[in-house]
Amino acid sequence: MFKTALVNSGQFRGQTVVSQISVQVTDASQMQAATEQVTNILRERHHLTTGDNDFRITSQDDVIATLTQTTDTLTIFLGGIAAISLVVGGIGIMNIMLVSVTERTREIGIRKAIGARKRDILTQFLTEAMLLSLAGGAIGIAMGWIVAHFITGLSISGSTLNAVVEPDTVLLATLFSTAIGLFFGIYPADRAASLKPIEALRYK
Repeated sequence: MFKTALVNSGQFRGQTVVSQISVQVTDASQMQAATEQVTNILRERHHLTTGDNDFRITSQDDVIATLTQTTDTLTIFLGGIAAISLVVGGIGIMNIMLVSVTERTREIGIRKAIGARKRDILTQFLTEAMLLSLAGGAIGIAMGWIVAHFITGLSISGSTLNAVVEPDTVLLATLFSTAIGLFFGIYPADRAASLKPIEALRYK
């Protein structure tokens, strides 16, 4: 079922002490059974009839589970940072659009006075908000591609990094940028579209 691949040992007070035993399973499906068999053998050799083990057994499944848990934690952490960044960026877009609406109040009044409908004004400012958000998203995508290009090939702890920019990721980032601009541009656009022509023309 399994075979010993490597034994690490050393000297302690003149005696040979085994600190680690590496065991290789002949079939991956027998991992659990092999772990139980190794545990029974070691308990017998250590004369353990009751109580806890005085050794620790770590299998590849345990390593994979630990790595998966670490990856999931990092994913949640980075997702939280990304969500905060999106909210902050969206608030920034909304503030910019509100300032734009204030500065262009007379322009809005003139457009309404010559026949522009509320829908026209709403569409205009929503489009501007989406374009502003898309511009920021494009800059972020470009910076991500540049960073990925420079870190590809770097060696860390004996492993070579290979960063890949997937088209699906780029498309998802673009859609998110558009959605953020659309969502946070609704209030400024509605505020602009709701201005009354007479009051807008009086604004200085």
